[in-house]
Amino acid sequence: MALIRTENVCKSFNQLDVLKNVTMSVEQGDVVCIIGPSGAGKSTFLRSLIQLERITSGRIFIDEELFLEMKDSQTVKRVDHDEWKRLLLEMGMVFQSFNLFPHKTVLDNVTLAPMHAKKVSKAEAKDRAMSLLARVGLEDKANEYPARLSGGQQQRVAIARALAMEPKIMLFDEPTSALDPELVGEVLSVMKSLAESGMTMLAVTHEMGFAREAADRVIFMADGMILEESNPQEMFTAPQNPRTRQFLNSIL
Repeated sequence: MALIRTENVCKSFNQLDVLKNVTMSVEQGDVVCIIGPSGAGKSTFLRSLIQLERITSGRIFIDEELFLEMKDSQTVKRVDHDEWKRLLLEMGMVFQSFNLFPHKTVLDNVTLAPMHAKKVSKAEAKDRAMSLLARVGLEDKANEYPARLSGGQQQRVAIARALAMEPKIMLFDEPTSALDPELVGEVLSVMKSLAESGMTMLAVTHEMGFAREAADRVIFMADGMILEESNPQEMFTAPQNPRTRQFLNSIL
C-alpha cells in the first residue's frame, strides 16, 4: 500500500518552475532516498507533502486517500479539515535545522507535540519520550537544554520528537547537511536503525553511502524532475540517464 503517492505535482515560484510533473510513490516499509544537485527541487517536494509549500498543480495521495488536488494554483479537491489534520500527522518531518525550542528541555521538546496535538497524557508522553530518547542514544540528556548539546545530538532529539507523534512515514530533508563532518555518522546510524526496524522513510540526502546501504529505491532529481529511479545497485553502478552519470561522477 502506498503511504504517499503523487501525480504530476508541479510547483512554480512566479515564473520559475521548481517542480515539473513529479510522479512517485512510497510503499509501506519502503526506504526511498532522493538524490540530486542543489536546486533540483528535492526539498521543495518534501515541503509540499507536509504543506509548507503549496503546489501549483497535481495530486497528492496519503494512505491511498486523495489529500489534495490543485490546478493552476486553485484547489480542485481536498479532504475536510479534520481528515486534513489526521493525514498530516501521519508524516513525521526532520529538517536540515533542528528547530528545537531553546527554552525547553530535551524531554519537553519531545513531549509537547503529542500532549497538545494528540491529547496524550503527560505520563504517557513522558514514557514514550524516554523510550525514544533511549532509542537515539540520548536518554541521559533528557533534562538538558538544546544549547548544551552538539549538533548531532540536537538532530537526534529532533528525530525522537518526530517519532513521538507515531507517524506512519518519516520524511528527512538533508538531516546531516548542517552538521560538522564528525557528527554526521551518529545521525546516519539512527536513520539506518529506523530503516532496519521497518520504518517507512523518504529521505532527501547528500550522503551517498547511506543511500547505497539503506535505501530500497533511489530517485535522482534534477531541474525539478525525476530523471531516474532504480535500486541502489543499479543507480550507483550503472545509471542510465546521462545527467545521473554526470552527477554521480562529480561526487563519487
